[in-house]
This record gives sequence, C-alpha cells and structure tokens, in this order.
Amino acid sequence: MNYAFILRQLGRLLVVLSGIMLLIWVWAIIRWSLDFDYELAAQWALLATTGIGAVIGYLCWLVGTHMNRLNNKQAIAGITRHRELPVGRREALLLVAAAWVVGSLLAALPYLFWSLIETNNPVDHPFNNYINCFFEAVSGLSTTGASVLTDIEAIPHSLLLWRALTQWLGGLGIVVLFVAVLPLMGVGGKRLFRVEAPGPDPEGVRPHIRETARILWLIYMGMTVLLIIALLIAGMSLFDSFCHAFTTVATGGFSNHNSSLGGYRSPTIDIITMVFMVLASANFVLYFAAARGKVRSIWHDTELRVYVGILIAGVLIVSGTLWVTQTSIITSDGSTIQPTAASSLLHGGFTAISQQTTTGFTIDNFNDWPFLATATIIALMFIGGSAGSTAGGIKIARIWIALRVILAEIERVFRPNVVRPLKVAGITIDDELKLGTLAYLVLIVLLFVLGAVLLMLFEGGNDACTFTTASSASLATLCTVGPGLGAVGALDNYGWMSNASKLLLCLWMTLGRLEIFTLLVLLSPRFWSDR
Repeated sequence: MNYAFILRQLGRLLVVLSGIMLLIWVWAIIRWSLDFDYELAAQWALLATTGIGAVIGYLCWLVGTHMNRLNNKQAIAGITRHRELPVGRREALLLVAAAWVVGSLLAALPYLFWSLIETNNPVDHPFNNYINCFFEAVSGLSTTGASVLTDIEAIPHSLLLWRALTQWLGGLGIVVLFVAVLPLMGVGGKRLFRVEAPGPDPEGVRPHIRETARILWLIYMGMTVLLIIALLIAGMSLFDSFCHAFTTVATGGFSNHNSSLGGYRSPTIDIITMVFMVLASANFVLYFAAARGKVRSIWHDTELRVYVGILIAGVLIVSGTLWVTQTSIITSDGSTIQPTAASSLLHGGFTAISQQTTTGFTIDNFNDWPFLATATIIALMFIGGSAGSTAGGIKIARIWIALRVILAEIERVFRPNVVRPLKVAGITIDDELKLGTLAYLVLIVLLFVLGAVLLMLFEGGNDACTFTTASSASLATLCTVGPGLGAVGALDNYGWMSNASKLLLCLWMTLGRLEIFTLLVLLSPRFWSDR
C-alpha cells in the first residue's frame, strides 16, 4: 500500500479546504469592517480552523514526502524493488474514504469553535456537542441535507455560507476537485475519479482525467452561476441566492431559513428551483455532449428517458392524489392552501422532484399527506437521480439494468435455449455489471433495514422514534435525501437523537454518498494485505 501517496494527497486536500475557509473569513472581515459587531465569534472560529487544517495538511504532506524519499533511498540501496510504490485501486479506494472522513472532521470544527466562543448561545445549543457538528459536516459534504439545528436563522452568515459550500464541494466530490486543480496525480488521478464519480460505471468525457474533472467542474460552476442570476431576478437576496444555488446544484438541500424555501412564498422561486434540481440530477456527461453540438443525440440516452418518465409519473401521482382527495396543503411556514389543480401541481410536483433528486428542499409539511402520495415519495427517494449526477439514491441506471435482468430471467423460464445479450442504450451489459448492480440493490435494502432496526434499539424508550421515523431516517440518510417522515419529517430535524444514532446516520450518509462498496471494502482483511 502506497501510504506516502495517500498522506500527501490528504494533506493537499486539507490545505484546499483550509484555503476555502480562509476566503470565507476574508469575506466576513469585509462585512465586519462595515459593522463592527458582525459575527466576531464566527470569524475567530473560521480562522482557527483554517490554521489547524493548514498545519495538519502540511504535516501530512511532509510525512508523505519523507516516506516517499525513504522508499527511494531503499530502492537505490537495493532493499526494495521499486523507487516509488505504484498507485493502484486500493490506494484510490482508501484515499477517497479517508478524504470524506478527514474532510468532515475538519469541516465540523468551525461550528464547534463558534459555539464555544459565542457567549450568547444557550447551554443546550446543538453545536456545543462535537458529534452534532460532525453530523452537520457529514450531511453537508455528502449532500444529504439532514440537520441537527432547530433555529437555522440564528447561525452567523459566514457559517451558513460555509455550510452551503460544503454541499457545493460535495456535489461532484471533493476528491474530483483536487484531482482537477492539483498536479502530479498521474494515473492515480483516473483511478480516483472512477471511484468518486457517482453512478455504476463512471467514464470520463476526455481521455485525460484532469481535463475531464475540469470540464465537469466548469459545467457545474456554469450551472451554479445561472441559478444565482435566476434567483436574483426572482427576488431572492444576493446572499440567499448564493447559498441556495450552491445547495440546489449539489442536490443537497441546506437552506438559510427554518421554513426552507417555503418561507419565500414565491411560486417563481419554486419553479426555478425545480428546474435546476432536475438539471442537476441528470447525467453531467450529457451537458458536455450538448456543448459539442450533439443536442439531438441526448434524447437517445435510455437513462434520461427513463429518468424523465419516472419523474413525470411521480409528479402526477403525488399532485393528483392531493387534488382528488382535496387534502389541505400545510406549507412549511405554517399557512394553509386549498388544493386547486394549480396548487396541487406546484406543491406536489415540488415535493416529488425534491425527493427524487435527493435535494430535500421543502415548501410543505408532507407528513400528513395521503398514503399514496407518501408511498410514492418514499419510492422516489429509493430511485434517486441519474448516474454521473450529483443526486443520490440507487440511480436510474441501476434500476433500469435490474429490470432488464429480471425480464431476461423471466424469458429464460419459457425460452431456456435462447441466449440474448442484454443491452442498455446500445451497450451490452456484461455479467460483471449485472452482478454488481444486483449486489448493490441487495446491499442497500439490507442496510436500510439494518439502519431502521439499530435506530429503534439506540432510541429505545424514546416515543419520538416510531417505526416510521426510524425507517424513513435510515432511508433518507442512506439515499442522501435529508428529510424523511415522522419525527424527521420536512419541518423537523435530527438533533433529538442520541449520539449513537447520529454517528450511525453519519456512517449511512457516507456509505450512500460513496455508494457503499468504497467503504465496505475497507472491512476486508485482504484489502490491507500486500499479498
């Protein structure tokens, strides 16, 4: 195992995250110069975390470099066979997993330091507990959107900006980010990108992996800028436009307000957000094809057609159920709306899109909606967005491959002698991909059930943790959605849970973001063996 390479890259990652926090600190200082009392505790918290991250990052890079030089000296002396150990798949897997854990540990510190420095905070403030801070950071970097906060609007703007930025960085992956901007990655860069990029079989849109990562980030940044402009035109403030654009394009769902987007009471903002949630949960490679003038070929993508079909069906079922049953719509700011055809389509459609794209924004309390509507929402959470997007869930590609495998097996029952290759979008699906897809589906169902059972055990005696709450919390974190049902519904949070439950859900969020296998492989003893 090339631990020297892993340490060097972790060091660089910590320095990049520290640099981003330093930029937020500079912005906060500028704001402070205009208002002397502006968020002084948050400024110190960001500056302290920046220093800690930079020092630890530099030490990791220094130790990794020293280990590499020592290996070179041993190679020259004939003690070892290679001057520098190769960067293989094991190194890529370990680095991606370590990057998410180490990045989350650092990202949590500004919340903790602010809570300790700020004298006006109540004793029971959620951020007085580091596990709560870690939960918020993991939820950010994994783009889940689950929160422990009861009063989001009381958090300083600089920390809210950092909170939104963690989701934006996690959108295409903090690992892809430093593959794109840091040199000397070589072949290791391609292996890292294939492990980190979401979806069953991520492929670069260019032969060179650094160019691929740059192109994806340019598309990602361009989409973010367009959304900022659209939200500004719709009447949102500049600060809120930046934060909500960061969390929408990342399909994360963190908002600056306790009532999420519902507090704006703006159908225009809701519609704009819906459009960009849909765009962000489609395969980003399609946008690259569109930029090259291959617009007509986009609709030939099978996954896109299936994705749009499921999305439309989900919107119609949820909206139609609200309208037919005449269920009163309770918005996230507490007002009541009667279900006309237009209001049902807007509110039901927003919720269905938000849940399937795993963004998790809310404009309504959907806890008490009819069974058909909530069951559809749960199903959409499971399905998720497209491969190669920022969305979570099982992914459309896996759902489609699994359905095709099932249909093929049904045909074999009455036509056992027919050998028909399984093709999706004109590409033959080999046995390895079939097995991997089915294994993933089985694993995610098992983890969903295990998470619900463990939460019931950890929260034994807590009346708030019903079966509905536990199961939806397990699903919402594993699929990186955020809000669930019951006590973790659209208007609730996860702060009431025990530390053990929150740590379990931190693991579930990370498993969901890295698509399970990247972390589970670390449990195999053979993974750590060089034989």
